[in-house]
Amino acid sequence: MQKTFPLQLPGRVDARVVEAVKGDIRKYVKRERRKSLPEGFTQWNFACRAGPDTAAAVSCPVDGLSAAIDAIVQAGGTSVYVEIMAQPGIREPAPRP
Repeated sequence: MQKTFPLQLPGRVDARVVEAVKGDIRKYVKRERRKSLPEGFTQWNFACRAGPDTAAAVSCPVDGLSAAIDAIVQAGGTSVYVEIMAQPGIREPAPRP
């Protein structure tokens, strides 16, 4: 997914628009996780970037996308660019203490 979302729409409350953008991103990630994995892989990894536009987008973890969008809203941005690329990966066991 590579998309630029507007954060302000006429006739809509800005906070509701931001929550709708976050909801669309969550739905996309859930949909990608449901896809079947290629043989030999155990999970989907996501390479994510977010920013006010394509040139200024920076890498962030998938669980940090909401915080990145909130930072853009706090800075007074009118749109946000989000890029999410799913890649198959292998789950590593949790370290034992």
